[in-house]
Amino acid sequence: MKFPLSKYIWFDGKLVPVNMAKVPVTTHAIHYGTSIFEGIRAYWNSKNLHVFRLKDHIKRFRNSGKFYNIKLNFSDKQIENAVIDLCKKNKIKKSCYIRPFYFVGQYGINFHVTQKAPTHTAVFAFPFGDLFNKNGITATISKWRKFSDMSTPTQAKMGGNYLNSILATQDAKQKGFDEAILLDQSGNVSEAPGENIFLVKNNELITPSLSSSALDGITRRSVITLANDLNLKIRERKVSKKELKLADEIFLSGTAAEITPIIKIDKKKICSGKVGNITKLFMDTYSDIVMNKNENYSHWLTTVY
Repeated sequence: MKFPLSKYIWFDGKLVPVNMAKVPVTTHAIHYGTSIFEGIRAYWNSKNLHVFRLKDHIKRFRNSGKFYNIKLNFSDKQIENAVIDLCKKNKIKKSCYIRPFYFVGQYGINFHVTQKAPTHTAVFAFPFGDLFNKNGITATISKWRKFSDMSTPTQAKMGGNYLNSILATQDAKQKGFDEAILLDQSGNVSEAPGENIFLVKNNELITPSLSSSALDGITRRSVITLANDLNLKIRERKVSKKELKLADEIFLSGTAAEITPIIKIDKKKICSGKVGNITKLFMDTYSDIVMNKNENYSHWLTTVY
């Protein structure tokens, strides 16, 4: 995916032109993937730019580094202000994707990363629309398995962890599908490379539990909250591969993907091969929320201007 970078980037506490935000090739994170990141969306509704669940993203941002003893040298409030100031400085008045990240800098080739390791923090943003076709996408069950907590923390959004997602995506694209679905080490459904997965069966919403190596996604949490508020039955549990193709509806949730329907898995259409009613309900409700058209969830939004 190509994207125009911000004219300005927030780098180690300052807003600087993009060509000034540079790191040397000896940066530890380049060699070992010792970087932590978040993906955040902001939505322009013709009146203002609203950042979705900013505080929740920043909380996870800090916690991801703790798994690896990597220190974020700025407070949550400073990162929050960095996101807002960046949007203002770049005069962003269209829906966009915001990428904060921090990483280990000059630390030699030492594997013993401690909180004394030097880190850098940056934030950039770029215009962003739909990641996937909202009329529905195809998916394949990947030959690659999602890693488990026995090998690396599944709840850490670390750069190195996403090599697993790259392999699964390559596998799906080579087979002619839009997206992959990964199974966990036990052969149960885990998630997609960058999204959580939900099934609808007999008007009940089902999503793999976190014990299936699924990320505790912020959009996933939002869907669970909405389901409860809409009085829909929802269960977090182990999901077998067989259940996928017997589902009435399937959709993905994620910051970039938002709510994306899956209408075909491998050679099997999901139900009629069209977007289902419950999926459409979540798509419409989510869209209204991020566009600040639903006052019940306005506390999830941070206004920029």
